[in-house]
Amino acid sequence: MTRAGRTLTPARQRPTSKSTVLITLCLAALIINIDVTIVNVALPSLVRELGATTTNLQWVVDAYTLVFAALILAAGSLSDRVGRKGVLLAGLGVFAIGSLSGSFCQTPNQLIAARAVMGIGAAGIFPATLSLIANVFTERAERAKAIGLWGATTGVGVAAGPIVGGWLLEHFWWGSVFLFMVPVAAIVAALVAWAVPTSRDPNIRPVDGPGLVLSSLGMGMLVFSIIQAPEWGWGSTSTIAALAAALGILAVFVAVESRTAVPMMDVSLFRNLRFTAASGSITIGFFVLAGFTFLITQYFQFVKGYTPFGTGIRLLPVATSIAIAAVVGTRLAVRVGNNVVVATGLTMWGLAVLWISTASTSTSYYEIVGQMLLGGGGLGLITAPATEAIMGAVPTEKAGVGSAVNDATRLFGAALGVAVIGSIAASLYSTRLASTIPSGLPEQAAAAAKGSVGGALVAAKALGAAGLVGQAHQLVTAAVGAFLHSVEGALRVAGAVALLGALIAGIFLPARPRVGEDLGLRPEDELPPVVLNGNGSGHREHGWVPRTRRLRVAPSTDAVVVGSVAGPVVVVDIDGDWAHVDGAGGDGWLRRSLLHART
Repeated sequence: MTRAGRTLTPARQRPTSKSTVLITLCLAALIINIDVTIVNVALPSLVRELGATTTNLQWVVDAYTLVFAALILAAGSLSDRVGRKGVLLAGLGVFAIGSLSGSFCQTPNQLIAARAVMGIGAAGIFPATLSLIANVFTERAERAKAIGLWGATTGVGVAAGPIVGGWLLEHFWWGSVFLFMVPVAAIVAALVAWAVPTSRDPNIRPVDGPGLVLSSLGMGMLVFSIIQAPEWGWGSTSTIAALAAALGILAVFVAVESRTAVPMMDVSLFRNLRFTAASGSITIGFFVLAGFTFLITQYFQFVKGYTPFGTGIRLLPVATSIAIAAVVGTRLAVRVGNNVVVATGLTMWGLAVLWISTASTSTSYYEIVGQMLLGGGGLGLITAPATEAIMGAVPTEKAGVGSAVNDATRLFGAALGVAVIGSIAASLYSTRLASTIPSGLPEQAAAAAKGSVGGALVAAKALGAAGLVGQAHQLVTAAVGAFLHSVEGALRVAGAVALLGALIAGIFLPARPRVGEDLGLRPEDELPPVVLNGNGSGHREHGWVPRTRRLRVAPSTDAVVVGSVAGPVVVVDIDGDWAHVDGAGGDGWLRRSLLHART
């Protein structure tokens, strides 16, 4: 395709098929999705074998998230400039090194440092996978399908992490969950080197140093303040100061990028509702997902008594429904519009979470399956179609930074979800337990119970072993009751947030790209004349025209329209043999062979 007198070559193809490229990139993304969940399975083992404290455990998880979030915008921008394939390979290498070192750590602090290295690698991997997909699959319909499969890896990771991690912990030591990732990363890297085409911005642009530094500092400070807020207190001076500093740095970043000749990020993208509303929808979806996952894994293990491996097996329904809905959702978005699909997904997700908030000790697994199918289906309809909207609003040569924004919204939403939903749950748990905890408990047992439901169950087991069976039973009853109370209140908040997000998406998220937006065209771009039926000079394969060019519809009974669109129309979208057109009399779909450029 030509644009303003130059030729765009988004990705130089190798002899490998697009299907092979897509499978390889989805495997690379799956590494990150598995890593996020597999680590949680190993946390109890770290307490027993490394003597990790609660604070140590928090930072084993958060060091990875913090570095990942801080560097993701910078990594996405660099991949556009220096090459997306190279950044992906570098990220896989760094991730493998961090995983290898983490598997043999002797102290919690060493493991925290290794997790930070893994976060550096993840920042190079995740945005590069999506930006490469956007450059290989350039037509909207095929790109939507590819992004749907990419989004399905989220669902696979939800269950695969606990299943793989649980099996490894039952047969090997805690470090095996990290060592497992090393050969996986090496195999994926070999596949990337063989199958994935090179891709970069065709314009040689200097590195935006101030932008890279400010984006890393701003995102890092923002995520750090959210992580620490539950411990510091949401209204404390430290939390407010940290949040204010983060927002101040990000404001400076926006100001600098607005005045930079060649910025790392075009901040004007946020004026595009297709970009902004889709980003907000993903943030809300992952806000709810992180809060839900944080509580449901505890419910399965502490209330239902499932093992980590058993928990992973029982999460398969939600994983499967996410994967299927992600694939179907992107196809529906092309047909009926992103706003309808994403708003429907948020509604389903919100209703599912509200349903899950009613869980009790007697809730059957079959009811839980129904809840997970509804929720997973909703999440799949949110993430992949919203991601497709984001990537469709960004020119392919800027796909790296567009992908990074998409990934940053996921990280930000997840960090905020754990912090906010976790804080609400902790507060409700402590308040209820304070009024129901049995009197006369040993001080150590009471302190452990007040810390968490897991601590309460450990303390109750110790009381039972000491012969205090009655107090142990009373403590279990009080702690489980307080936990279920906290789940009910916290998930009601999460469900309400999802339903509010559905309303916002329905109102503000555009149904379809603006004319030419799907290929990153601007009103001032110059393209040669186009005749969509191929009769005449200037024929182009894909049929896109400048948004200022008018087309005339040839009369035919072979047209399917809504209202009357006879006369001049504007092409809104192209899908296979059909063109979505908009005219004074209405809009609808016409066969592309019926469209002729006005003479």
